[in-house]
Formats: sequence, structure tokens, C-alpha cells
Amino acid sequence: MATTAPTYDPKNTATQLATAYIADRQQILTTQNSAATSTEKALSSLNSALNAFESVMSGLSLKKSVLATSATFSSTVGTASASTSAAPGNYFFYVEQLATANQASYENLSDTTPIAEAGTITVSVGSTSFPVDLATADKSGDGILSVKELAAAINIASGNTAKVTASTMTVNGVQQLVLTGSETGAANTVSIDASALPAGNLKDTLSLAGNRKDLMVAQDAIVWLGDQGTGTPLQQASNTYNVIDGVSMTFNKAQTAGEKPVSLTVGTDSSGTQANLQGFVDGWNALVKTLQGLTNSGDAVKGQSAGAFSSDAGVQALRTRMQAALRQEVGGVSLVNYGITAQRDGTLSLNTTRLDKALAANPTGLDAIMGSSSLTTPSGVMGSLDKLMDQWTDTSTGQITKRRDNNTKLQSSIMDRQARLDKQYESAYVRYLNQFTKLQTLQAQMGSNTSIFDALFGDKSN
Repeated sequence: MATTAPTYDPKNTATQLATAYIADRQQILTTQNSAATSTEKALSSLNSALNAFESVMSGLSLKKSVLATSATFSSTVGTASASTSAAPGNYFFYVEQLATANQASYENLSDTTPIAEAGTITVSVGSTSFPVDLATADKSGDGILSVKELAAAINIASGNTAKVTASTMTVNGVQQLVLTGSETGAANTVSIDASALPAGNLKDTLSLAGNRKDLMVAQDAIVWLGDQGTGTPLQQASNTYNVIDGVSMTFNKAQTAGEKPVSLTVGTDSSGTQANLQGFVDGWNALVKTLQGLTNSGDAVKGQSAGAFSSDAGVQALRTRMQAALRQEVGGVSLVNYGITAQRDGTLSLNTTRLDKALAANPTGLDAIMGSSSLTTPSGVMGSLDKLMDQWTDTSTGQITKRRDNNTKLQSSIMDRQARLDKQYESAYVRYLNQFTKLQTLQAQMGSNTSIFDALFGDKSN
């Protein structure tokens, strides 16, 4: 009885053997490539977190002070804001009148002025003026200059840099031209000089004083420092006053005769200061949570994988140095005294009650501790932290740039080694394919010979 020899599929067999031939080296490259990819993602995450925290500190530094200052009126006569340079105090003001912009109407204008009467007019606002060419204002091409076309020509005049807005309105069925100035103040009256127009009805109508009417008279603001009549009058073209150092006031309501002056209180803004510090705390916590994820040691029992920098001494040192910068003191006082305390996981919390007490006792101490991340004069906690961040985020010499360069070189090396291994696989595959193709051919020949022998010498008893 003949035995059956095992048969082989050359392609499948060659693939299996070639894969086994490079398996150990492929596993090493795959592991290294996965680690390099994870490192690149981790570096991007770290860079984003560090830059975000730097932006928070930069925003606080631009305010010049973490300590916020407010300016508040005792009534609704206006609004006010204070910079950190404003000195605390109470001030009194009486608002006699608000500054207004001029609005004037021109009546008795014909809506069918022949274009032959059109020429150049000059529109003035206070001491400034600009020409308006009415000869090209007939956009409909009907040879007639309408009041709307006159208004449009004023609005699009090249010299009209938003100083005057021209419009039309209809009163008793007759259109009027309305000019509105954009700037307040008694000196900013709006007017039209039509002396250069050709003789005609348009020139006469615009030149006749009785055809011009002030709908809103231009006037200055008059605000008294102190009580009306006994204080100091402050008259100007704008409703925004900057008479107190570091304080800007904009009045929007005049008072009636006999009313008492309103008070303006300038002082520490507790809620604004809390918001500034909470922004710092939130930025710190976001960075710490990112670092926690990147340096997490993992837990095999819970199925948690380790972070990309779980055994990275440099990143661990970054966390340690951040905490050291946070603990620095000025005159024996630290951020803990102002309500910023560290939790067991490295994040921060803000105790507003402690903050308010510390501000009441020593308001200037907070800025001395927090300092600034300014490039020219870095100081305090933020100056130290920003310097530490720069050691990592600097695009030329920072740790992240250096690590990315090294990681890129590693990935390039892995690609080159992978290319060589692919060639070795291909060579082994071709070799095995040739061998087992020959074996398959030989098996076929032997099978054919076996059939012949069976036919010649096999059992013929049946």
C-alpha cells in the first residue's frame, strides 16, 4: 500500500516561512516605532499644555497687576473703569450736560434737479471739510439729480472719512437731506458750502440759511468736579473724561437742576482679583493634569498603560521645579497666605475667604509674590515659572525641540531598518517560493510515476 506524501502550497508556505524568518527583528522594529510615535504625541501634548500656561501668565502680566481695581458710580449717570495705577478714593461729579453731535436738515430741495445745475459742493464738520462732486452723482442716468443721489454722493466722497452721514427723510410728502456728524462737541457743526455750484435752484436752496435747520445742536459736555456752581467746571467735546489718573469715565445721562452730585468710588476689586487668581489656578491645574497623564506609571491589574514619560527623569524634574517656584516667599509671605494651596495630587485650590482677608491686610503683597512673566523684567512666581517653561518651549534651544529632533532621527532610522528588513523578507519569500514550487513539481512527477507502477504491478485479483 502506497503512502501519501504531504503536499505544499508554495505561496502560503513561502509567506509563512519568510514571516517567521524576520519575526524577531520585525517585533523589535514595531515596538520601537510604536514608542517613537507615542513620544511624538506626548511631546505635542506637553508643548500645548506648557504654551497654554505661558499664555495665562502672559495675560496676567499684561494687566500689570493681579490685583484688580474698580471704579463705580453711585448712580446710572455713566460708566467708569480703573487701571492698576488708579489710587483708591471717593470723587464727586455733577453732570450738567452731555456732549452731542450735530444733526442738520436741508429743506425745500427739489427731487428733480437737472444735472446741469450740479457741480462741486463742500461739506464741513468743524475745522475739516471735503469736496463732493455732484456732476457724477446721477447714477440712474436720467439726467436728474434726486435728493437720494445727493445723499449718496456725500457718503461716498473720498474725503468723507466717516465724519458725516447723509440720509433722507420725507416730511409732509417732501424729501429732506439730513446730515449727521460723527464727532461730538460744539465745534463740530455740519454745514454745506454751495458757492461753487452753477447758478440754479439747487445752489439757491442749499445757500439759503432758512432752509437749514438744526435737529440736534452740537454741544460740549459740561461736568462739574464737585457740586454745580461751587465746584470746578470741566467742559470738553467728548463725554469720556480722564481727569483722574488711571480712571476713564464715560457719562451718558445729564442730571436735573438741584440734584446732588454722584460719587465715584475707586478701590480694590475683590471679585476681579479672585477671577485673575482663579485663571492662574485653572491654568496650573490644566498643566499638572497633562503632566500626570504623561508620567503615569500605569496599573496592570486595572488595565491602565503607563504614560509616555513614566520613567523620564527630565519631565519628573519639571514637575518638581514647578512646585519649588510656586513656594517662593517675599518678606516671609507666600501664595498660601493669599489662599492658594496645593492639593495632594499637585493641583491648586483658591480659598477666597483667606484671599479677602490677606488683601485687606496687605493688598500690595500679592503682586510682589506673583510678579510678572515679562521678557524684560521677569519677577516673582510667574517670572520663575515662565523661565522654567521657556527651557522646554523655546523653539531653538528648548527641551521639546531637542527631543523632537532626536525622535525624528530615531523614526528615520527605524524606517531605513524597516526598508532593509522588507528586502530581506522579499528575498526569503522568493527563495522559499522557488524551493517549494520545485518540490510541488517533483511531487507531481512522483505521483504520476506511482500511478504507472500501480497499474503495472498492482493487485489484479479483482
